[in-house]
Amino acid sequence: MNTASISFPLFGAGFVLNPLAYFTIFGFDIYIYGLFITAGFALATLYLIKRREIIGLTRDNILDLVIMAAPAGLIGSRIYFMIFNFEHYFGPGNWGNIFQIREGGLAVYGGIILSGIAYLIYSRIKKIPIGCLLDAAGFGLFIGQAVGRWGNFFNREAFGIETAVPWRMGLTFDQTTYVSTLGETFLAGVTHYFHPTFLYEMLWNTIGFLLMHIFSKRFKTKYPGQYFLFYVAWYGLGRFWIEGLRVDSLFVGGTDIRISQALALLSCICAIVLLIILQVRKYTYSSAGHSENISE
Repeated sequence: MNTASISFPLFGAGFVLNPLAYFTIFGFDIYIYGLFITAGFALATLYLIKRREIIGLTRDNILDLVIMAAPAGLIGSRIYFMIFNFEHYFGPGNWGNIFQIREGGLAVYGGIILSGIAYLIYSRIKKIPIGCLLDAAGFGLFIGQAVGRWGNFFNREAFGIETAVPWRMGLTFDQTTYVSTLGETFLAGVTHYFHPTFLYEMLWNTIGFLLMHIFSKRFKTKYPGQYFLFYVAWYGLGRFWIEGLRVDSLFVGGTDIRISQALALLSCICAIVLLIILQVRKYTYSSAGHSENISE
């Protein structure tokens, strides 16, 4: 975890923050990041319970999904991160690192993938269309990720490359030199200015949620899963360009391919294609049914 003072020149030279990354209660460290993740889960749960009818689920269904999402999201995120940091977790002397979750090492796409598998199993058991469950996940992920990204702020992580834009974020590392996954070195005691990419993603997710919320208030979806496909397309588009700015990305082997950026672009394209195909099929089906009614 980075230790650094945070500044924003946009608010003046004297605007410097040094928020706690954790606090201790009865000898146990409580990380602010975890509190934001928990708050995101709680807000997503309350929202889904209140609006469960628009996605065709019951209160019990929503609670089941949240209960599944917590462990599946954590385990999936951890596995995904470890796979692409193989040498740090597997091999002599490194196996114990697998369980050091409190030191970080999670990747959101892994959580989404494993949660999706859990939802698929649940849909088969409960005889509920998987699209309804995924729609709930889309709303929940927008809320959870928008809130959870503030945890990155307190951890001084998920920031971007150096920049001179007016809204840049300054970090002054006070104890150790920070070395990014790009191989860049940022010296302790020197203020470096970065893109606040955690903030970009928070805003992007918030806008996506508001768009989906407004749409759901005014219109009905044409098929289960439409909300989720919008989430995948919107999040993938935003993550694609935001990931390209980050200095802590996971890469494929010794290549320059950012794993999350490639996955974001692929998922975005697939979601857009599916949205178009399903929209055309729905329109064609409705038109055919309308014509038959006229002929009768």
